[in-house]
Amino acid sequence: MTDDVTYEEFVTTRAHALLRYGYVLTGNADDAADLVQDGLVRLRGSWERVVNKNDPEGYVRTIMARRHISLWRRRKRERLVGSVPEERYDDRGIEQAEHDPRLWEALAELPPRQRAVLVLRYYEDLADEEIAGILGISRGTVRSQAARALGKLRADWRPAAAVAGGGHHDR
Repeated sequence: MTDDVTYEEFVTTRAHALLRYGYVLTGNADDAADLVQDGLVRLRGSWERVVNKNDPEGYVRTIMARRHISLWRRRKRERLVGSVPEERYDDRGIEQAEHDPRLWEALAELPPRQRAVLVLRYYEDLADEEIAGILGISRGTVRSQAARALGKLRADWRPAAAVAGGGHHDR
């Protein structure tokens, strides 16, 4: 790849090969297209730096592979259930938890970084990358801090609704 190749020329000549690569990663054409799109969007923002290293395709393939792994891990954590819960889901349970002072007390007991990660992730609804930038830590550290904090909260705290109902739901 030479320095005089434009982003548009790169996309025109390599998009199909990147789509095939995405399909090999995912086994699904729609997921492959999403990976290619994400990779090309990120490449566009870094084009000058990446093209000077003469490896824009390697850059996009790395983004695609990392994104695929990230999505795979997220899906792996999803838990499919065999039946629909009897109770209707709505935001009342979330609102009750938000107003339960024990939640905020439990959060206050966490180390500051773990507390910050949970609040930014679940209360402010920020992505791991945004949290990492705000806190000046890596995305991996964001994930590990969140996992540790959630483990501690699960072990130590249940919402008032679960306690009041006397019910215990196995996970």
